[in-house]
Amino acid sequence: MKVILKSIHWSLGIAVITLVLAAIFSVISTFILSGVTWAIGMGIVFIIVFLGVFFDTIGVAATAANEKPFHAMASDRLQGAKHAVLITRNADKFANFCNDVIGDISGIISGTASAYVVLQLSLQLGYSDTSYQQFAISILFTSVVAALTVGGKAVGKTFAIHYSTAIIYQVGRLLYILEVRLKIKVFSVSNGKTKKKDKLTRK
Repeated sequence: MKVILKSIHWSLGIAVITLVLAAIFSVISTFILSGVTWAIGMGIVFIIVFLGVFFDTIGVAATAANEKPFHAMASDRLQGAKHAVLITRNADKFANFCNDVIGDISGIISGTASAYVVLQLSLQLGYSDTSYQQFAISILFTSVVAALTVGGKAVGKTFAIHYSTAIIYQVGRLLYILEVRLKIKVFSVSNGKTKKKDKLTRK
């Protein structure tokens, strides 16, 4: 029962986060795309696709990584090792955020941006909204974006499985820098042992 309640709590929380992030990314992408040429818009679409592939790779690496190497790194006091341990311990939630939240948002926004690029290109070439030429351009560009997304994620998954330890360690270092320098805390580094010690000292 506790597991189900935790799952529902996480699902509701991640749904709200997705709603907020989707709104923010949509506003930003619309603002950036407004007034730009179709060539620049195409570059922006490819950047959005790359972000989706990048976060999908990190999410897969989190589920494939083994916790033991990071304990050895933590014993050597390597920066980011403790955060890497926490990523592997929360691999399901971390992968859900990277793969589903960021990945799906990137897919939706890239589709919207692709439609804008097709429209701008069609207007520049003098095609009407209902012309066969615009329809052909739309199919071609959408197919290219889909192929890059699927192909990129396939390569990213292979890379993530083979180099999961190195990838998650670098992510852990990034989280460490965010926490130390920018005071942005994503994970709590305190473990169960310290909590037990606190309880014993209080008694």
